[in-house]
Amino acid sequence: MTTSWVERAAGRIAYEVHGQGPLVVLAHGMGENRGSYRHLIPLLVAAGYQVASVDVRGHGDSSADWPSYAPVEVGGDLLAVVRELGGGPAVLVGNSSSAAAVVFAAADAPDLVNGIVLVGAFVNQPRLNPFLRLAQTVVLRSPRLFGLFHRTLFPVHRPTDDAQYRRQLVAALRRPGRMAPVRGVIHPVRPHWTTRAPQVRQPVLVLMGTKDPDFPDPGAEARAARRLFPVAEARMITDAGHYPHADRPEAMAAELVGFLAAANRA
Repeated sequence: MTTSWVERAAGRIAYEVHGQGPLVVLAHGMGENRGSYRHLIPLLVAAGYQVASVDVRGHGDSSADWPSYAPVEVGGDLLAVVRELGGGPAVLVGNSSSAAAVVFAAADAPDLVNGIVLVGAFVNQPRLNPFLRLAQTVVLRSPRLFGLFHRTLFPVHRPTDDAQYRRQLVAALRRPGRMAPVRGVIHPVRPHWTTRAPQVRQPVLVLMGTKDPDFPDPGAEARAARRLFPVAEARMITDAGHYPHADRPEAMAAELVGFLAAANRA
């Protein structure tokens, strides 16, 4: 694995590239790093794609201290990676908090983006009762507790290397300044990505695990996201949790490959 970086005004963004072909850029969710896609990347490379997996600002090997971790800024980072790799155009895949980022990127630079995929996207800010709000505050300040929370997002299947990956994830979050970006990613910001969704003219695929514990009704959340875009479809991945690229990578790749082909023809 070779790490590359693209320089931004307030820091640098780390990414790695695999394969050859049309470009696909992968962005992970809160607290994770580009290793989140370790099981999906070989499947996309085998299908004939060049895959860039990005460490979102403040995460992984990217710089830690940024003035903002808002999705619009993360979207700009993804576009910077696309430009660094020749300008694409690319299909952008965003999981969880990064699903918002790919919407901003597609709306802001349609010449660089052929399509976007939202995986486990939050249409509405989750409403937490006082107890859950307190629990969230505690979890987002403790790498160890975040690791325990992360484990709950695999309710059915778990990757064979899950324990090892989680140990590495927690160790990375224990580095100085690394929990602040985790909190920053979910800080309420305006504009919300849903206000930009109607401006996206590229094809959009919404993917959701049927067992995603972050949503009381994953199917309803996926359909709500789909309705926001002019051209979009929603598909469910059976028995997947919040990270279908990790717990059901073959099923997710099967959904992605057809969409990627169509998006690159559009």
